[in-house]
Amino acid sequence: MADSRGGPLVLGIETSCDETGVGIVRGHTLLADAVASSVDEHARFGGVVPEVASRAHLEAMVPTIQRALKDAGVTASDLDGIAVTAGPGLAGALLVGVSAAKAYAYALGKPLYGVNHLASHICVDQLEHGPLPEPTMALLVSGGHSSLLLAPDITSDVRPLGATIDDAAGEAFDKVARVLNLGFPGGPVIDRWAREGDPEAIRFPRGLTGPRDAAYDFSFSGLKTSVARWIEAKRAAGEEVPVADVSASFQEAVVDVLTRKAVRACKDNGVDHLMIGGGVAANSRLRAMAQRRCEDAGIRLRVPRPKLCTDNGAMVAALGAEMVARNRPASAWDLSADSSLPVTEPHVPDPHAHDHGQDHGHGHAQDHDHDHFHELSKDNLYP
Repeated sequence: MADSRGGPLVLGIETSCDETGVGIVRGHTLLADAVASSVDEHARFGGVVPEVASRAHLEAMVPTIQRALKDAGVTASDLDGIAVTAGPGLAGALLVGVSAAKAYAYALGKPLYGVNHLASHICVDQLEHGPLPEPTMALLVSGGHSSLLLAPDITSDVRPLGATIDDAAGEAFDKVARVLNLGFPGGPVIDRWAREGDPEAIRFPRGLTGPRDAAYDFSFSGLKTSVARWIEAKRAAGEEVPVADVSASFQEAVVDVLTRKAVRACKDNGVDHLMIGGGVAANSRLRAMAQRRCEDAGIRLRVPRPKLCTDNGAMVAALGAEMVARNRPASAWDLSADSSLPVTEPHVPDPHAHDHGQDHGHGHAQDHDHDHFHELSKDNLYP
């Protein structure tokens, strides 16, 4: 559906966690990226509270959509499609976004595209660095995910190479920040403290880096526990905890493992570039070490600007626009919010529609048995 204006015009809605994101994209061009965050409401609990997040999405949804349309200088009737994160994520939060997307798509007579949160994190890089190479090697690191993915086709063929077996990298940052009494979220504050510390002051463990360990899997639970015990021992001895050194040494351990495994995955699979996405991709040390190691290995690094690394509607719109451009089938009106939607399903098409694009045997909602939390009939948008 590309046109002389530069490609399909798609609005994307992201509500998988605590960010209400609405983005508008034309082809590979970002027109608007409106975000309403409820992170301050969760800070006093030390983590995201699903019910609080869902209520915040409800309150922010319509104003955020209106702001995005105004920023983009378009009307809702101009849109070629509505894309929304269908999963993975918090079930209640996802439901708000999916319900809103259905309402707008139905009222406007526009096609609806339920897309995968993780695939969207990869696709957003097109808004900054142009079309993704095929295949794309991606390292996704966030509060809920640490994954190495190979994507021959971001709209239909995403293959997991490795993932965390316990805590995700972002989750470990939050937990270590809590032990250090630095508040929530932990990633940005540890990054700031680490700039004043010595990354070699404390040798914390690097999980799953032994010769017999899974080459592409991650484990940060042991690292988190090691840091906590080190801090507890200092406090028990009546000594002051060197927050900057602990932050720098912990961060170095995480970043060392992430970049080492990512570069290895590129070499082993014959891919000459690496894309890094997700909230932790905003970390300054991760970006610096990845750049150095990629240069040494002859690998081209693609990392979106920090604002596009965290959850946002622009990434959902980017993947939606790609779905439209490649003639992928739209989702059915009974699209479900799926908190455990696998990354092998970049989008959730209508199972009765014919996919005019290339079929790799991936991306079909009926091929898995994950729990679905919400069903809508064509006759009743709000049962």
